[in-house]
Order: sequence, then structure tokens, then C-alpha cells
Amino acid sequence: MEAFANISLDDERYIARCLQLARCGAGSTSPNPMVGAVVVCDGKIIGEGYHIRCGEAHAEVNAINSVRDRSLLSRSTIYVSLEPCSHYGKTPPCADLIISCGIPRVVVAVTDNNSMVSGRGIERMRAAGIDVRVGVLAEQSFRLNRAFFTFHGYGRPFVTLKWAQSVDGFIDYNRTDGKAQIISSSRSTMAVHKLRSQCDAILVGRRTALLDNPSLTLRHWSGRMPQRLVIDKNGTLPSTLALFDGSVPTTVFTSLPTPCNRENLSYVQIDFSKNIPTQILNYLATRNIGSLLVEGGRETLQGFIDAGLWDEIRIETNPRLYMHEGVSAPRLPQGVKTLTSCCFGHIIETIER
Repeated sequence: MEAFANISLDDERYIARCLQLARCGAGSTSPNPMVGAVVVCDGKIIGEGYHIRCGEAHAEVNAINSVRDRSLLSRSTIYVSLEPCSHYGKTPPCADLIISCGIPRVVVAVTDNNSMVSGRGIERMRAAGIDVRVGVLAEQSFRLNRAFFTFHGYGRPFVTLKWAQSVDGFIDYNRTDGKAQIISSSRSTMAVHKLRSQCDAILVGRRTALLDNPSLTLRHWSGRMPQRLVIDKNGTLPSTLALFDGSVPTTVFTSLPTPCNRENLSYVQIDFSKNIPTQILNYLATRNIGSLLVEGGRETLQGFIDAGLWDEIRIETNPRLYMHEGVSAPRLPQGVKTLTSCCFGHIIETIER
């Protein structure tokens, strides 16, 4: 990662503003990253923009288009939270736009690790005589787009494991009657739905699908619905479940070849004698799914933990609930560091790799 010693505090301040803008695109830009851009002339911001949603104009385009007096561009600096692209995708290269506008200085937070960019945008701008600085608030920019960097760095989705548990470490009773133990509060459930809105897909196992009959939708938050995924080895889940209502694209991972002509429903055959999480993530990568939320149950969650295929774990504990027996919470990896916070009276533990 490039860095320069002569980065000013103003450069950091404007990149920080870029990151603020970038967050406005949360939940709508995937598989693209969240990016913000600011145009500054004579110490004043004259243009701002961010990438609103995939397929639409990038942050640099929106920032430059917001500048009223285009003659100022020839003595301006454009700040961008991620390297400007250098290839034709759904939109033209932003590096070419910056060059054509005659902007003499560019400050970039972090290099794009997408193989189609990967420093080429920076090289192209420098070859055109532009002063390009890289490495301002790089760590903050990287964290903002961890899913994007994971997908392009490891060739798989960013994986978040999530569950709720009692104080004594149980996530459910040993039940067969379909009556779930409510652990989350109405407000912490809202936070979970916000998390769902920021993921491309959400996965549950057969037992959770059968006993909880979840819809896995955004009933308590606005945003783009994640694709629904369920593991059903023998294809025995009833078609009346909410998962199969056709409202959201849903994929079933099964061991059997299963023809399907129902709307928004597909079946993917995998080998259950081999590592299941690896096969699921490999399939999702081919579908350009950049982030996956795994909501359980225990066997599904533990499978991802044991395979080492996770990036973040989010555990919600109800401090007033003791269950004494039932389905134990998954075993955490050894040596992990936990960040503890509070969400409307419930304890949230976040673990990152």
C-alpha cells in the first residue's frame, strides 16, 4: 500500500468527508464498493458525490458533475476514498474523466484490489501528468469496504455469522413443536434487519427453516432484500414455508438433482460428503455475491467456524434470559478478541478475524 509523508491534515479532513459520503451508499452499491468523492479548490469544497447504486454513476462522476463552475477544475484537487477505475464496465473509466477535466491533483485513500483496476487508474493519471497521492486514511477506507476487498482478495463472499443467545449460552430449546424461544427484543431485531440490508445473501439450515419458518426479509428496515439461501440435503422442506413464497430469489442447496419451475426458486446440487461451506461460498462467488450473512442454526454456524470461513461473528446476548438447557451456542475459535457493545439493553459481542 502506497503512502506519502507530505500528506496534510486538510487531505485527511477531505478524505474523511469522502468516507462520510461513501456510507450513504450502504446496502445499494454491491457488488461495487461504497465510494465518496470531494472536489476542493482554494480550500473550499466545490463539489461532492458518492456512488449511489450499482450500475449508476460513480462517486467521481457525481462529484465533478456537481461543480457549478467547471473552469475551477483546472486548479482543483479531487479526493476519492478508493482508486478511480480504469476500465469500461457499466460506466466509463473515472480515471479518464479526471484526466479529461484537467484536474491537476488527486488524493486517493486506498488502491482498488479488483484485478481490473489494481493500480492501473493511478498509473494512468500519473502518466497524464497528474500529481496522485495514495494512502490517506487507508485503513478506514479498507474497513468500510471489507466485503469488497475480501471478495476480490480471496475470491469468496465476506461472511458474517450471527446468532442470539441466553445468558447461559443457549440459542434454542430442544424443540419439535415449532414454538421458538424469543431471544432478541423488538429493537435489537431492527438492528439485525439493518445488518441484513447490507448483505447480498442470507443463509439458514434446514432445522431453522422448518421450525422457525423465517421469511428472511427486511420487515423492520428499508433497503434491498438479500437473496435467501437454505440447506436442505434431502429436499424435504415443505413448499408452504415462507422461504418459498416467491417474493425474493431463493436458492436451496441439496444433494439431489431437483427440477424446479417455480418463480424465484432454484436448486443447487452439492456434495454433502465434502466441505459444505466451501461449496456454498464457491457457488456464491460465481454469482457475484459479495457478502453472506449466516443466521443459523448451530450446525450451520459451527460448520463455517470449523472451516475457518468467516470474517465477522456477531453475538447478541439477552441479559435477562436463562434457558438452563437446550441447543448450545456454537463454539468460538480459540484466541479471538471480542469487542463488546450494547444494543437497546442487549449485549452485542463482535469478533473479527
